[in-house]
Amino acid sequence: MQNLESFLDQNFKGLTLQPPLFNAWNPAIRFEMVKPEVSINESSSLENAFQRSITLFDEVFRDEDELIAIVDVRTTVDHLFLEEPLKVYRKYIKQQQVLAKLRHELIPDVYNEKREQMVLHRFTLGCRKRDIRYELILRETCYKDFGKVVIELKQKSQSSIEFYFINLTRGIIYHAYDDAGCDILAVDKEEIRFLYDAYRKWISEKDRSAIDSLFNRGNPELLK
Repeated sequence: MQNLESFLDQNFKGLTLQPPLFNAWNPAIRFEMVKPEVSINESSSLENAFQRSITLFDEVFRDEDELIAIVDVRTTVDHLFLEEPLKVYRKYIKQQQVLAKLRHELIPDVYNEKREQMVLHRFTLGCRKRDIRYELILRETCYKDFGKVVIELKQKSQSSIEFYFINLTRGIIYHAYDDAGCDILAVDKEEIRFLYDAYRKWISEKDRSAIDSLFNRGNPELLK
């Protein structure tokens, strides 16, 4: 299975895995996770976001596809997270032998506004869809609830946690960044045209014009 570094270098040259991905790559689609007509304060809004994120994930990742699941935890160099960094991943993996494939990398980061040195813990796992509890990851992403990990991260300003999923087989990157949105990038726009066609109503209104232009360039009749 191809590793993350070589895959990005060969297929997404120059792309850095950090939000907002939609602004950093073309072709890409940004979807709204919360229905525009539903207030974010309504109890149903987070469930709607979760259902949309699951639907898009199941469309992007087939059972037979090879994928890389990535967790980025950004925090200060003296954070308590350093005492047991692997705990962020354990509950999302179904079998211990899969967890043995996990790679942990510590990446130096910039200073935050308080001039504290930041680091990025990057966990990468080569796996298949059946190996991970992706429903749990996406639910916690939408509800912003990662239990003890988030509680510890909140002890320091500008700490964060991000999940990315890469489909090595189809050349697609999936990033549901919270209850508000989901960015999906592709090497070839034809690989994600089916998402544009099937879920066009979910596309971010702010970015709709640019996305419509990308998929219908030279054929304005398709926008009617």
